Amino acid sequence: MALTKEKKQKSLAAIKEKIAKQKSVIFVDFSKVDSANLFTLRKTLKEAGCALQVGKKTLIRIAFGQSGITYWNKIKSVIPGQLALVFGMEDEIAPARISNQFAKTHENFKILGGIFEKRFIDREKVLVLANLPTRNELLGRLVGSLASPMSSLARVLDKISNKQ
Repeated sequence: MALTKEKKQKSLAAIKEKIAKQKSVIFVDFSKVDSANLFTLRKTLKEAGCALQVGKKTLIRIAFGQSGITYWNKIKSVIPGQLALVFGMEDEIAPARISNQFAKTHENFKILGGIFEKRFIDREKVLVLANLPTRNELLGRLVGSLASPMSSLARVLDKISNKQ
């Protein structure tokens, strides 16, 4: 079904607004994924501070061009089917992680690439980002690493005081 010019303008404005707020973008092919599963994905993404935007490739190309992002030639080469954008508004890694988890359970959902730190990255780099631990896990590991020498010193000093 063809979109009217007014609907195209609204869609273009919505895409440009999300591009302006994003920290990262993941490009996904969602062809043959049923709407119930897509709704579940949208809900999961929304809880993580992300957004899923489905749009026509032409409108997405125009939105990227008007937003000053010149990666479309690289992006265009990896897009075979229907295109959806997964925007990371709060966390840069969350869109890659959630999309990867969804792709593991839905074979028709394919990660195509993305934009991270204002550079185009291919599918393999997106999967590397998706497998990184969460920010809270990394902070926990850092605290554990910092606390380990102090607790070891405290145990040694305690044993020395017990011997005397």
